[in-house]
Amino acid sequence: MRLRNIPGAKDAIAESPYVVQEPEKCRERWGECFPEKQPLHIEVGMGKGRFLMDMARLHPEINYAGIEMYDSVLLRALQKREEWKASGEELNNLLFMRMDARELPQVFGKGEVERIYLNFSDPWPKARHAKRRLTSREFLARYEEILVPEGLVEFKTDNRELFEFSLEEVKERGWELLEYTFDLHSQPEMMKGNVMTEYEEKFSSMGNPICKLICRQRQ
Repeated sequence: MRLRNIPGAKDAIAESPYVVQEPEKCRERWGECFPEKQPLHIEVGMGKGRFLMDMARLHPEINYAGIEMYDSVLLRALQKREEWKASGEELNNLLFMRMDARELPQVFGKGEVERIYLNFSDPWPKARHAKRRLTSREFLARYEEILVPEGLVEFKTDNRELFEFSLEEVKERGWELLEYTFDLHSQPEMMKGNVMTEYEEKFSSMGNPICKLICRQRQ
């Protein structure tokens, strides 16, 4: 899907106090980039930011960083953040950044991230684009460079083909698959603490089963 360019998006992002403008300068000192030094969780491809804002609200004891590469999408997250602030709700444990996920090791140091969320990621359906998928072995290798030893990757999608690909990539990379399901909403244990994204609400209301896996680098 082609994203519509929104005039002024780049300027709004550059001026926002919620966006880390040069995230590589925070590498190995992310604890200093938030008011409180706390565990750091990131969402890669955060879209309009609703999931991460809900998580930050529910878990003030965790710092969150949202990564999005498209200006027009990140702008929507900033607008939602401003709405929350106007209603009196400020999230001091949440920052955004506009960057390409391939640059993760240049932005986060070894062991700086405790958890990575991947929600309804672009499936990149053409075989020649497989390495661009956020659950590909190429991306798992990048996650290895930034996660703590017991760090987790959580992935949700309604795209069964992408999910089956992801299960294979986890295996091929030698990661440990802790939990997985092809129908998340029918699994009470896995649904505990589940925060739904906008896509999750939309697709599940259409009757599409939601797939989820949780994995980590094998110790």
